[in-house]
Formats: sequence, C-alpha cells, structure tokens
Amino acid sequence: MSLLERSRMFVHQKPKLIELTNEYAILGEDGEQIGFIRQEGQSKARKVLRFVSSLDQYLTHTYAMYDADGTKVLELTRPRKLLKSRFLVSDGAGLPVGTVVQENVVGRKRFRLLGQSGEELGSFQAENLISWDFQILDPARVPVGRVTKKWKGLGIEALTTADNYMVEIDDSVEGPFRMLAVASAASIDTALKQDAQGFN
Repeated sequence: MSLLERSRMFVHQKPKLIELTNEYAILGEDGEQIGFIRQEGQSKARKVLRFVSSLDQYLTHTYAMYDADGTKVLELTRPRKLLKSRFLVSDGAGLPVGTVVQENVVGRKRFRLLGQSGEELGSFQAENLISWDFQILDPARVPVGRVTKKWKGLGIEALTTADNYMVEIDDSVEGPFRMLAVASAASIDTALKQDAQGFN
C-alpha cells in the first residue's frame, strides 16, 4: 500500500547529535517503517552554514517523501522566506500538485492548502494558541483528519514525544487534497519547529 493510500501514519524525526540534514522515518501502526522523508539538495557549504549559524533557516529547503521501497511519492520545496513559510508540493514524477501556505506567525497557527491554480482545497489549523495538534479541514471547514503529537495506543517503544507526529486522514480525502494533507506533518515541523527563530 502506498503512503498516499494510508489513513494513519507516524512521522518520527531521526535523532542526531548535530543536525545538519533533516530526516524522518514514517512508521505504520505496528511500528514497521513504511517510508521516509529526507532533506535533499544541500551543498557542503550549506551544511557548514547550518553548523555555524542560524541563517540556513531563511534559505530554500527541499524534502522528498519515499515509500519503503524507495519510490518517491511527494516532494516539498520551501522557497526562501523571512517570516511565513510556503511549500510547493509536487508528486513523485515532479508534477506540481499545489501549495501549503502558512497564514500567520502569531496566534493560533494556520495553513491553507491550495491547488495548482490557487484554488482552496482545504486547510489545517492548531486546535488552540499553544497546541501542536492540528485539524485538517475541507473547504467547508469540516474536519477530515488530524496531525497530532498524541500517540495513544501506539505499540512503539523508546520514542519520545518531541518531533514525532501522527497523521490521520479520512478515506474520503482524495487527489491533490490528499497529497497536501499527507505532506502536512513535514510542513508543520519545518515551518514551526526547525526554524531557529521559531513560532511556538
């Protein structure tokens, strides 16, 4: 089963002593790895810049999401930014799918999910001012999924709650909206947690 067809998955950031490249394992409910997300396109100079300063947070970042067999299913590119992040999402073949747009830097965190032509396909927003739990909403603002740090009932040991997310998406969510929803966990972590300036 492809990552895009799953209704529940767990995104776990791989711990590193010195983090120069972001990597995430994608796990199924039984704890088995079913895919991964990897930051790509970093030069040696960019890694040095990240090691010695926080300026890297303002530069372009590219992430690719792969099935367990190494098949690319999504790619996210966050262009250079100052405050709010924007993610260009493509499918595994590199064809544009849509955009994840951060709407605010203070208050309850909100993102819009836009189709290739700029039409609104949905959104996701924090459940309160300090929450790292997000609802995924369709255009009518009906909840169709969640991104949360609460891992109740998961049979995985020795994982902390930091930098780990559960993504749940209703089976009714299809097409580009589903791709953007699947991409949401990596977008949240990069836009809000990985930036040294931070907005949490």
